[in-house]
Amino acid sequence: MKKFGLAMQILIGLISGILVGAIFFRNPAVETYLQPIGDIFIRLIKMIVIPIVIATLVVGVAGVGDIKKLGKLGGKTILYFEIITTVAIVVGLLIANIVQPGVGVNMQELSKGDIQKYVDTTKEQTSHSFIDTFVNIVPDNIFESTANGDMLAIIFFSVMFGLGVAAIGEKGKPVINFFQGVSEAMFWVTNQIMKFAPFGVFALIGVTISKFGIGSLIPLGKLVLSVYGAMLFFVFVVLGLVAKIAGSNIFSIMKILKDELILAYSTASSETVLPKIMEKMEKYGCPKAVTSFVIPTGYSFNLDGSTLYQAIAALFIAQMYGIDMPISSQITLLLVLMVTSKGIAGVPGVSFVVLLATLGSVGIPLEGLAFIAGIDRILDMARTAVNVIGNSLAAVIMSKWEGQYDAKQGQKYLETIREAA
Repeated sequence: MKKFGLAMQILIGLISGILVGAIFFRNPAVETYLQPIGDIFIRLIKMIVIPIVIATLVVGVAGVGDIKKLGKLGGKTILYFEIITTVAIVVGLLIANIVQPGVGVNMQELSKGDIQKYVDTTKEQTSHSFIDTFVNIVPDNIFESTANGDMLAIIFFSVMFGLGVAAIGEKGKPVINFFQGVSEAMFWVTNQIMKFAPFGVFALIGVTISKFGIGSLIPLGKLVLSVYGAMLFFVFVVLGLVAKIAGSNIFSIMKILKDELILAYSTASSETVLPKIMEKMEKYGCPKAVTSFVIPTGYSFNLDGSTLYQAIAALFIAQMYGIDMPISSQITLLLVLMVTSKGIAGVPGVSFVVLLATLGSVGIPLEGLAFIAGIDRILDMARTAVNVIGNSLAAVIMSKWEGQYDAKQGQKYLETIREAA
């Protein structure tokens, strides 16, 4: 396998997993033997994400050392995220109106999936108001937030700690050196874990296909094609245009991230590639202070693929039930998604949780989600890949907006990638 690049190894794992899952369809032995392999890989990634985020943020923020500059970066970042995710929702609504994937679907042919865990999560999340969500960004116990993987609270603490380290001047240098060492060590660990990625992908996709089978896609084929088509349109047209306006190229970014995109798509988990996209965007010319802040924050506020999917799924269910959704209702849906997609971000099954928190407000039956639960993994794979592209591009956009992008370094790294290919 060493003669193949990581992207090819992951692709081989993906195809092998699909074949095994299809051959041993609904065979419990597949889950028994493969699920632990997939779980180990996901746990390995989760193990390293938080140390990398904390270490890189502390080093990056301490390097800037100016709370005004960071406040300015934070304001621009949130503004950009809000604009792009709103565009994603609009694109989703337009595609759903044009294609109408839910029209003509016979609900008698569909099997229902179990969405109870998402219902329980929604109840927990909606017990807090939108303002409470922002209050909870400030941790009352950073160790508890770290244990719970509360990324926004971790980012807040790391930024404040980094500013504190910068403020004490020479005394803070040993602390910066320590976190720089932690960062470099964890990136080394990341590279070792990535060698296990093809096996993790093989196991995860094998279990998925063996459970649901490729045949489960047929009754909802129009929805799958609509979602994938919308994702491609959003990446190549919307994000492509944004990249061009900023003087960048979406194809160059995708070229750099080819390994990470295949991995994110195969595992349907953004966490699996967070460390690597931070590392690669820094090599591409984005300063550490920007990548270490923008990319982790984007995992909660800039889920382009997820918000686009939520808009399509909401209208799909309405169309399936024959519910008329006039422009006024769709505008309400747009506004609600703009809030809920941020307010309860970062929880397991976030797209389903957001939809459950949203559908009731526009009169769409919540039980409609049970009909698409069976194929959600296939849709989740696409939206995860789009989330990765969106957040990687955001790091480039913010770096250029702040006037800190190193174009020479970016071009040199891109040439290195091309030569290696």
